[in-house]
Amino acid sequence: MTDKTHGTDGLDAFDEKILKVLAQNGRITVTELAETIGLSKSPCQVRLKRLESEGYILGYRAVLNAQKLDRAHIAFVEVKLKDTREAALRAFNTAARSVVEIEECHMIAGSFDYLLKVRTKHISDYRRVLGETISGLPHVAHTSTHVAMESVKDRGA
Repeated sequence: MTDKTHGTDGLDAFDEKILKVLAQNGRITVTELAETIGLSKSPCQVRLKRLESEGYILGYRAVLNAQKLDRAHIAFVEVKLKDTREAALRAFNTAARSVVEIEECHMIAGSFDYLLKVRTKHISDYRRVLGETISGLPHVAHTSTHVAMESVKDRGA
């Protein structure tokens, strides 16, 4: 018997519960997961493998403590490109992926082209990364920085 109570294609209520629990605790055992969502271990394990093979679960990762790693300074950078043709976008994307300090890079529809989340030790380190690296990425016309004062909600933590 399947429980098709939600609209996400291919997912039922048990699948959605599995995803919700794993998003909070990726190290939970299959036995604990099954108990938490109300299934026996074997059907839970089959569902978990299916969710992985169908691409709903892309992987598992450790959430690192940015404070302890001296990367607690967060800046969000609006990037405007001087060229937004496909080749220019590809060049920027490739270069941005290689910058260690860029934690996230999102193409944006609006008054700028990209929004970057950049982590560094201090504002002085950020200033160096901005001036020497980000501003030199392909096709960058200008940037605008917003410094985070506090992380109120962060799915990575």
